[in-house]
Amino acid sequence: MNKLTMHTPNLADENFKKLAALFPNAVTETVNENGEVVRAIDKDVLMQEINTHVVDGREERYQFTWPDKKKAMLTANAPISATLRPIKADSVGKDGTPGGWDSENLYIEGDNLDVLKLLRETYLGKVKMIYIDPPYNTGNDFVYEDDFAEDTDSYMGRSGQYDEQGNQLVQNTDSNGRFHTDWLNMIYPRLRVAKDLLSEDGVIFISIDDNEQENLKKCCDEIFGSQNYIGTLIRKVMEGGKSDSTGLVVEQEYCHIYGKNAPNGVYKKQSEHLDHYNKRDEYFAERGYYYLKPLENGGLGYVPTLDYPITGPDGADIYPGDFHGDNGYRWVWGKEKLERALKLDMIVFTPSQKDRTKYKVYYKTYEKVDTDGNPSVKQLPYPTLYLDGYTNRQAVNDLKRLFDKTRVFDYPKPISFLKEVIAMASQGDCLTMDFFSGSGGFAQAVIQQNAADGGHRKFIMVQLPEQTDEKSEAYKAGYKNICEIGKERIRRAAKKIREDAGLTLTQDFDGGFRCLRLDSSNMQDVYYNPVNLSQSLLDLTTDNIKPDRTPEDLLFQVMLELGVLPSSKIVETEIGGKKVFDVADGFLLACFDKGVTTETVTAIAKKQPYYAVFRDASMADDSTATNFDQIFETYSPSTVRKVL
Repeated sequence: MNKLTMHTPNLADENFKKLAALFPNAVTETVNENGEVVRAIDKDVLMQEINTHVVDGREERYQFTWPDKKKAMLTANAPISATLRPIKADSVGKDGTPGGWDSENLYIEGDNLDVLKLLRETYLGKVKMIYIDPPYNTGNDFVYEDDFAEDTDSYMGRSGQYDEQGNQLVQNTDSNGRFHTDWLNMIYPRLRVAKDLLSEDGVIFISIDDNEQENLKKCCDEIFGSQNYIGTLIRKVMEGGKSDSTGLVVEQEYCHIYGKNAPNGVYKKQSEHLDHYNKRDEYFAERGYYYLKPLENGGLGYVPTLDYPITGPDGADIYPGDFHGDNGYRWVWGKEKLERALKLDMIVFTPSQKDRTKYKVYYKTYEKVDTDGNPSVKQLPYPTLYLDGYTNRQAVNDLKRLFDKTRVFDYPKPISFLKEVIAMASQGDCLTMDFFSGSGGFAQAVIQQNAADGGHRKFIMVQLPEQTDEKSEAYKAGYKNICEIGKERIRRAAKKIREDAGLTLTQDFDGGFRCLRLDSSNMQDVYYNPVNLSQSLLDLTTDNIKPDRTPEDLLFQVMLELGVLPSSKIVETEIGGKKVFDVADGFLLACFDKGVTTETVTAIAKKQPYYAVFRDASMADDSTATNFDQIFETYSPSTVRKVL
């Protein structure tokens, strides 16, 4: 059995190995600030390796930087020892059952940087769309404090809060000398990790206002690549606007859009354009929705080679413009392309409106593939797109209607706007994410969009449990932190959808979520540093797992370690008198009970899971421990066996 590491990987180690493999001549050693010899990459050698001319000395170059940028980069790569603990009491089943555990949606409470790191390996390249609405840095915002170079006195000079895990929020006032620096240090590592989660055709939407939109775009250009900038949505946030200190009327916010690999992305555009894609093939769902366009055209000029017969459903020949000859009409495709389209089932014959005994020829224009069946490239029609009709007043009213006229959250986003961006970048069955989830509006928009178009989008919401102000309406209504607001919003929104849609709602509609909470690792410190274990500690420590942790807690840390989705199906069974978790229909079988007998081990091995996980030293006797590997070699030699 191999022992699980139970912490996220060190990306700096992985990147070093890749560079060393590519450029072994750049590998060297140096002395750190403690006088210790450590590995290093000779940057001068590396620079020479990736240039086609001689690199001599330090040259001025265009760059975007700020104090502590290098630390922000290290923060993105640094490993953590943390876990996500299931909170069943706050979870909701697909059908709205309180405490239900069958939903594929996730609501995660905790610092989003740590959460993103925990999810990085499991969801690597799996998220189709990310939308975030981070703090705008208006001078009154709280931003995440990631423990950079600020001294204690400076920190205590600013009001802040800690959550139960010690995560910090600090107020970033415009009088702070590190005003932009603190904000950039906060956003940069989160975007670095978020990029890893995006699929190759994935897209990220980031809302922002004038305070940091320029810095945000430079950050994104560096992280995602300027070539993957898709465009910027400009949203009119209020009617009439308001004046800032210069006297100018400010009435808009921005939403920058970047792709993981923009040429492979598929993005629907303006509202009026969305209605065109109103049909869908049952057998070609991966192509997305489509609309029909006439194959004949009378405005492109007559071309004899494009005036040829097409055999209709009744066996009769069909010509452009109803007859053969120079009548101004022609097909838009040649015979060869038509044959390809017929084989791909992209041609549709419909009775003519003028003469129902004749047929017209149409071709399908899909969202996700072109007329040759290849992935399509559909970019925004303009670098910027102005969106009217999505005001902040609408957003406030959206929320107040759900919460019985109580204003439980300031500055939410309009559901209509969120549904618009969801429709732009996601169709059908895909994974979406919002790791600055606030009041949970994005989750509401996802389930509303699913109800509207029959989609099966899933969401992951992440929010720090920031305390509500004791003077606020939210606090007086019983919501002590923002997470309580977000979870309740999803519950209420899903309930309303079920009531309004009734029998028209799809049977597999998922209006629930699994609630998880970020916490310190389930493992005792000695698990990670066994060399520090002394005999006196050994007398006191009989287990490497913290005493307050449940088998369910252990299961989720194991799932994250092994890359098993936290939304996977989980069934509790009993084998040989011991509780066994069956995850993803037998992919993972885990037993964390003590006193595991040969009978239990054999029964698990006979089920031939891909992974089998047990607690360290959980075997009932020496005989079971001795025969453990032999049992698996007999019944399931391919099973990967792990202990914690």
